[in-house]
Amino acid sequence: GAAYAIMRVVLAFLYWSHGPSWLFGWFTDRPAVPLVSFPFGLAGAIEIVCGTLIALGLLTSWAAFIACGEMAFAYFYAHVPRGSLMPIMNGGEITVALCFGFLYIATRGGGRFSLDALLGSSRKG
Repeated sequence: GAAYAIMRVVLAFLYWSHGPSWLFGWFTDRPAVPLVSFPFGLAGAIEIVCGTLIALGLLTSWAAFIACGEMAFAYFYAHVPRGSLMPIMNGGEITVALCFGFLYIATRGGGRFSLDALLGSSRKG
C-alpha cells in the first residue's frame, strides 16, 4: 500500500510539473502559452488538475484515465512527428512511462493511502 502511494504521488508530481511549465513558464526556459491555446494550454490545465487529483488520491481512477489519454495524445502529437515511433529516438520516454503508469493507476484506483479510501470510495485498491 505505501509503495503504491509513493509511486502514485511521484508519477503525479512528474506529470503535474509539466502544467505550470506550459501555462506559466515555470521550471523551464520556454515561454508560457495561453490557457486557451490548443493543445499546450489545454494540456497544462489537464496536467495541473489531474496531477493534483492523482497525487491526493481523489477521483483517482477518472483523473488517471484522463491523464493516460492525454499522454497518449501527446506522444503521437509531439513525439512521433520527430521521425520515429521509438521513444528513445523521439524523446518520448517519460510520456510513454506516464501513459502506462496512469493506465495502471486508473485500473487500481487510489489505494489504501488516498482521499478516495478515506472518503469511502468503492475502488480502494
